Formats: sequence, structure tokens, C-alpha cells
Amino acid sequence: MKKVILATLTFIIAAASYAQQPRTPAIMKEGKPGYFQNTIMKDIRAVDDSILPAKTEKRFQADLSGMTWPNKINLYQKEWHLPPVSQGNTNTCWCFSTTSFFESEVHRLTKQEVKLSEMYTVYWEYVERAKRFVSERGNSAFSEGSEANAVIRDFKKYGIVPREAYSGMEPGRKFYSHSKMFKELSQYMDNVKNTNAWDEAQVISTVKSIMNHYMGIPPESIEWKGIRYTPKEFLSSVLKLQMDDYVDVLSYLQKPFWEKVEYEVPDNWWHSRDYYNVPLEDFMNALKNAIKNHYTMVIGGDVSEAGFSREAQVAIIPTFDIPSEDIDDNARQFRFSNGTTTDDHGMHLVGFYEKDGTGWYLIKDSGSGSRNHDEAAPEFGYYFFRADYLKLKMMDFLVHKDAVKDLLGKFGKQ
Repeated sequence: MKKVILATLTFIIAAASYAQQPRTPAIMKEGKPGYFQNTIMKDIRAVDDSILPAKTEKRFQADLSGMTWPNKINLYQKEWHLPPVSQGNTNTCWCFSTTSFFESEVHRLTKQEVKLSEMYTVYWEYVERAKRFVSERGNSAFSEGSEANAVIRDFKKYGIVPREAYSGMEPGRKFYSHSKMFKELSQYMDNVKNTNAWDEAQVISTVKSIMNHYMGIPPESIEWKGIRYTPKEFLSSVLKLQMDDYVDVLSYLQKPFWEKVEYEVPDNWWHSRDYYNVPLEDFMNALKNAIKNHYTMVIGGDVSEAGFSREAQVAIIPTFDIPSEDIDDNARQFRFSNGTTTDDHGMHLVGFYEKDGTGWYLIKDSGSGSRNHDEAAPEFGYYFFRADYLKLKMMDFLVHKDAVKDLLGKFGKQ
């Protein structure tokens, strides 16, 4: 009888707590042209008018208007980072976010402020993708997307250079656009597959030739403060980055916890098995402890949700989706398995704020949605994520191993 009474009381308390939650209103909202259409595409179409403006449409979303949110940067404990940089009309968030992260790491470790080249890494990522496409006889994804730990692999093999040494920007443009370049690359790789032209040297030479036309030839060496370095020497001798010091932490049920596993998404096109898979509670605790201990990180996940507001620059899980207290490993995996959680964006997590016992996270972003506001405002290029959004929709994070050493110590002991 005591167990029945206790269970009943627990249910009543939980139901009361649920009933007290403010309900999140929703709206069918007409999309309006924003920074992407009005600024990025305007600049690009001034040079190339063959690119048509993006269409806007109505979408179902939480109505966060008229509410107060902690969406001011001065509220947050911020870690050092360079100002947000736009990825323009490219699908290279994986590189912009991770490059930003490594800029913060260079400053954390050496106090240097160095703007690194995103496009140097993008260039060599295409080369690596083309090599695998040939070796797999076309059974490997050739696309624009990739993962944060691809940057680690590319840095190890090709090094890195400052952006001033290689911008990868086409002449006459303020913003990157890879639509024509990728179309040409993609058509060429399709032809390679259709004609069985599996000569790797020829394929790589052609891929480089296409990219050299649009992005320029990456430098074999650069001069930095009067000394000449190869890109790999610049990485090790100037930046002092050790690529083996960085780990990618993942949380999903479809692979065993406490093992290194493959993250099964298209952008992990080389099928990396270097993801440390942990239960959601450990994932969230590690993420929160890392930023509170002054480590930034790259986060990756889904930004196509109804609770993701580009107007308020806020991301929350609305009550019409799932109450925050009910988010667990099963709720997270359910959405990943049915395709409502996708791996569609990478961002740089750079700050933390706690309000009324709830954690909020400052997110530096390279996408256009974070720029639909006054360009002179401090919040231009940022989002503000409530903890429940990270918990349900962000699938992995890349961080220095020292930030999660307690977590890593559990591997092999479970």
C-alpha cells in the first residue's frame, strides 16, 4: 500500500509540475528575405546573375515574440574567440566552426591571436574526398558537408595557414559561393564513375585544376614574422597545436556506450570510428563542465526545429514537442532514428550563462540565420541555446581531451 501511495504522489507532483510549465505558442510564419537573400546573395548575384534568389515559404515554428530571453552577449561568461565570419553561400559550416575553435585553442594555449584560413582546409578536404571516391569506385559520398574531426585529419596531413596567406575568395566577391565550383566538381566525378576512369593521379589533377580556378592555388609555404614555414611547420612550431589532443564526444543509443564508434551520418563520409559514445547525462555534464572550465568546443546537430528562432536568435525545445524534463536517451534516439534530428550544422560554443537554474549557451555561428539583425550589434553572428535544445538536438561535440579527462577515464572500465 505504501508503494502505491508513493507512486500516486509522485505522479501527482510530476503532473502538477507539467501543468505549471508555460505553454509555448506556435504560428505558421511566412518567411521573409533576410541576410542571406539581401546581403550574401545580392553580392554574389552582382558578379554572377545566373544564381537565382532563394525562395521563402511558410513554416511552422514556436512563437517566441513578446517573450524575454537571455539573448544578450554581456550576460554570458565568454571565452576568447575571434569575431564571427560568414560562410557565405557554401555548405562548409563544419570547417568554419572548427577553424574558429582552433583559433580559440591557439589563444588558450599560447595567447596568440591568429585568423586561420578556412578555405585551405576545404581545398584539401575535396582532394581527400576525391581520393576515397576513386578508391571506393564511386561508392563514397562526394558532397560539400563534412565533420569537425575532418579538420583534425586535414591539419595532420596538410597543415594550416593564416587566412591572409590564403583566403580562397574569388576576385570581386565579399562572400564565398561554391555553387558553380561544386556543380563542376560533382559533374566531373559523376563522369569518372560513369566511364570507369579510375586513374587517381588524373582525377586529383583535374579536381585541383577546377578548385584552382575558383579558389586559387594554396601556398606550399608562408612567411610569418620574418620566418618561412611550410603549413605543417606553421601548425606545430607557431600554433603549437597537437592534433591528438582533441576528441569527439557523441551520444546516441544505436551504438554501445563507453566505446569508440562510427557516427552514422552522410557527412562522416570516411566512416570515422573515433567518436566516444556516452550516455546523454554524461554527455551534458561533460559539455557544461567543459565550458565552465573555460574550454570552448565545436557542437554539431540539428537547427531545423520549430523552437529554433532566427528572429530571437534563441533555440529552445517548445512544450508542444516534449517537456524538457522528459528528454532522455530514448527521446533523443527516437528523433535521430526517424530522421527528425539530422546532422545539418556545426557551430562554435563559446560561453555559458545560468538563469533560474537553467543553463544557456552562447553559440558563435557562420550561417546567415544569426545575422538577420543590426550588423553593428554585439549579437550579430551568434545564437543563444537553452540546455534542453542541446540535450535533444545536438549530437556531438569536439573538445580538448583535458576538458573531458574524467569522462575518457571511464572508457574500457564499463
